[in-house]
Amino acid sequence: MKYATEKKNLCLSVLSVLNIFLLVGVFAQENGSAGGEDTTPVLEAVPEAPAAEGSVEQADEIIREELKDISDTITIAGKKDFHFLIRIGIALGISLLQILFIWLTLKLAKFAATKLQTYGRARFRPLKFKKIILMDVAQMLSLSEQIINILKLIISLLQLIITIPLVFHQFETTRGLAEKLFGYIATPLKRFVFGLINYIPNLFAIAVIIIIARYIMRTIRFFANQIERKKLVIPGFYSDWAVPTFNILRVLIYAFTVAFVYPYLPNSESDVFKSISVLVGVIFSLGSTSVVSNLIAGIVMTYMRPFRVGDRIKINEVTGFVVERGPMSTRVRTHKNEFVSFPNQMILNTSVTNYNSSIADNFDGYIVNTSVTMGYNVPWRVVHDILIDAALKTKYTEKTPPPFVNQLKLDDFYCWYEINVYTKNVDILPAIYSELYKNIQDGFSAANISMYAPRYDVRLRS
Repeated sequence: MKYATEKKNLCLSVLSVLNIFLLVGVFAQENGSAGGEDTTPVLEAVPEAPAAEGSVEQADEIIREELKDISDTITIAGKKDFHFLIRIGIALGISLLQILFIWLTLKLAKFAATKLQTYGRARFRPLKFKKIILMDVAQMLSLSEQIINILKLIISLLQLIITIPLVFHQFETTRGLAEKLFGYIATPLKRFVFGLINYIPNLFAIAVIIIIARYIMRTIRFFANQIERKKLVIPGFYSDWAVPTFNILRVLIYAFTVAFVYPYLPNSESDVFKSISVLVGVIFSLGSTSVVSNLIAGIVMTYMRPFRVGDRIKINEVTGFVVERGPMSTRVRTHKNEFVSFPNQMILNTSVTNYNSSIADNFDGYIVNTSVTMGYNVPWRVVHDILIDAALKTKYTEKTPPPFVNQLKLDDFYCWYEINVYTKNVDILPAIYSELYKNIQDGFSAANISMYAPRYDVRLRS
């Protein structure tokens, strides 16, 4: 606060000193020009009277005219000095008013900054984009204070720019300079005003285009919401397509709106405007190859429907839950709470396993399966009964359809058995597998059957 006060006082002092120097310069110049012509009345020699007696009246008349001219000269000089003092007073008054306005501007800026700080600490919230904090409250308050300081400086400069021509206009010698300075301000302002008036038809056309685009957007948004809420059913069009389709159409509407508005923009036909447009297009084309490919892949995946947010999927060797589907990438959270991001282009070119597809209404559920080996000395019916009983005891599995056992392979010394059981709780598959393994071990232990299956290697003597 101390630094701000010193800066304000410095600004006020500089402007005041500038005005004082300005007035001194004008005063010196005016006095110099006034002193260039000696206005002091000089009594010229009275012409000699004619010798003739009849010329006395004529000489007296000449003397009266000379005295009248001297009186008029003295009167004009006095009026000129009086008018000059009045102009000096007006110039000083203008300067004092400017100092007063600048002082009021500083006070108003200080009052606004104080009120903004109080209001901001109570009402402002951090500016966030999803989970990313773009600007906290302290940064927002600092930015607001900087904006107030910039506005304060701009207002003070405008006051100075307007005051200098007004002061110069009060004196004859600087009146031409004042008109020139007024021209520097008035000419651009006049061009702006007349340009704005001439631009009104184009502005009206732009407004009509934007209004039409806005109502088209509202109509599409209404139908998208109805489809998403399943209040409007279109055969072959899924409800989860509504929002992505609306986003695509919104981008296309924005693009067409810009294309229609572009010819009505000021200086749109200028070479500079065209060069900037070409430069932006080249930069976008050269730097966004992978971006565009991922964006297109994201759009294609939307309508392929390989998975949705919340589904348990497997991409390559990573298994987890889809937590975010973006236009550029997809984020998956594993069972160990690891977040893995996959570019959409890579997902489109690889195989994806969706476990949630197996638990739809028209399917019995996902099949949990595991295999065990058992020697031929144990009857296969006994093994089947133990495995099925272990599956039925496992939580979060389905009793209908019932679990079943497949015999996969007959090796030389043991047989391969596979137990299969249905479940619709794919979110906790690791826990289901763990409990199934425990029940299988308990089942064979209760039947006094060892799960050790010997393996023999036959080696022939050379």
